[in-house]
Order: sequence, then structure tokens, then C-alpha cells
Amino acid sequence: MADVARLAGVSHQTVSRVLNGHPYVQERTRLRVQAAIDELGYRPNRVARALVTGRSQLIGVVAQNTTLCGPSSLLAAFEQVAAEAGFVVTTHRANVLDRESITKALERHRDQRVAGIVVIAPTTSAHDAADTVPPDVPLVMVDGDSRRPTPTATVDQVAGAVAATRHLLEAGHRTVWHVSGPPDWFDSAGRIEGWRSALEAAGAEVPPIVPADWSAASGYRAGQVLARMPEVTAIFAANDHLALGILRAMSERGKRVPHDVSVVGFDDVPEAAYFIPPLTTVRPDFDAVARDALALLMAQIDGTAVVGPRRTSTPTLVCRESVRPPLT
Repeated sequence: MADVARLAGVSHQTVSRVLNGHPYVQERTRLRVQAAIDELGYRPNRVARALVTGRSQLIGVVAQNTTLCGPSSLLAAFEQVAAEAGFVVTTHRANVLDRESITKALERHRDQRVAGIVVIAPTTSAHDAADTVPPDVPLVMVDGDSRRPTPTATVDQVAGAVAATRHLLEAGHRTVWHVSGPPDWFDSAGRIEGWRSALEAAGAEVPPIVPADWSAASGYRAGQVLARMPEVTAIFAANDHLALGILRAMSERGKRVPHDVSVVGFDDVPEAAYFIPPLTTVRPDFDAVARDALALLMAQIDGTAVVGPRRTSTPTLVCRESVRPPLT
């Protein structure tokens, strides 16, 4: 660091401020210090820094071993915001989101002496496991249970489902059928709640839920059933993978989307705009959730946390070509 300071013509303290992202550094000075860092190939010694500050620069994340858009997007977004704040993220992935697997992952992070832990596993079993973590360990749940006091950063699943259902109703459909996610996921429960509340508020019939998991194959099976029912003109799928399976099932049964059946998804996967037809869907702000999670974690690390804080970001409805008024 002293070499960087000499080359940049600044003090040791100024180099430290630049490395720590201090806001009160002139841009010209910051650029000069960064140029010296790049020229010398300087890398901060995180172990030494932790000894000086008394705080680890390591954040532990517990996540599902999955390629599902929501969890994987949240993990990528959190890794980015944590890196920008000067932290390194170490992730333990659980193949199964049961209490035993999550507990083991949490214990491994505690053994690593991480500064704090973020759990991206929005299930009842994950919350049960998190309840075993001592209160002095900074911990944040992502998309967790709103009834528990654990600090939580989440997408407003209810608001997103309300927006999707209202959009279909406002297009002229008498009711909306729902293909749900797994029953033990808080995301799924929130989307069911929003769908049902929107129908009830409009005085529309509430059809029975069509249960599924998060996969396109599950959506395909549900779509095969719904395609045989002439009264089904509008479907809200709990995620875009389910919607993709529904689109294929409808096509195979001779049902045209959106002419015969309108479909709305959730998550806005990168491929959604290229489905046939392009899918109307709900887009969560994963970056906002990641920033909220880090802010809640830092508040605990710095000792400024409020008991039971919960930060919620509202998703956006993205209208494409999979919705139109019913034929009759």
C-alpha cells in the first residue's frame, strides 16, 4: 500500500479510503490511485485487513443447487453487490432444501468464521434450519417467511401475482386459472395469495389450483389437462418454465396462444421474449433484492440492525404477445 501511495503521490490513508470505497475522495485522486494499483498489480491482504478491522471480509451464502431463474439470478446479483462492497462470497449449495442439508451448510459457514450469512432458499425447512443459528450471527433470508422475525429481503410475490391476474381479467377473461409452484415454497404461496385476492376483488370465480413444481415438464403436464377444458381461456403460471410447458401442451392440443388461451408467467427469464408467442410475464428486481439483503446484513454486522426488518421490492409486469381478449 505504501508503494501505491508513493507512485500516486498521495498518503497511505488516501489509498485506504479508495480501497474501502470512501465517498469523500475526489474522482481525479481516485483514478490516480487506481492507476497506481493497476500498474503495481497490488491486491489487498484480506487476512491482514480482517485482523486490523476485526471483521472478516467473507460472506457465506446458502443456496439451492439449481438452474432455476429466480434463485440463480438472486445468487449472481448478490455476489456482484457483495464484491462491489469489498466482500468475498463463499457459497454452499444444497441439492435438497431439507432442514438437515441447510443446517449442515449453515454450520460450515460458521466454521469458516464468515462475517455473516445469507440464505437463498425460500422454503419452510430452510427457515426451520435458520432458527438454529445463534442470534449473534448476522443472518438474512431471501424471499423468506414474513411471519418470522429473521431479517428478510424479498420480492413482493403477492403484488406480482395480483398484477398478472388483473392483466388477464382486464383483457376480458371471466376468470384466471393458476398453475402453482411447490407448496412448501414461500414464493409459490405468495403467488397463490395474490392470484386469489385479485380474483376475489374482481368478483370472479376462483378455480381450483393446478399443482405443479417449477419445471417446464410439470407445466406441460398441467397444460395437457387444461387444454382439454373449454372453459379455460386464461392461465397464470407461477414461473416462466411452467408457462413454457403450458405453451407446448396447448400447441399440441390445437389450442392457439393467445387466440384461444392467454398465458402469463413469472420471473421474465432471458428467453421469455423469444417464446412462441413472446411471453407476458412478471419481472422481479433481483438486483434490488440483493442490495437489500446486503444492507440488512451490514446493519447487523455494524450493530445498527432493527429487530425483524423486512425489505420488499415490487416486480414489474412485462407485456408481450401471449395475452389477448377471449374469442367469446
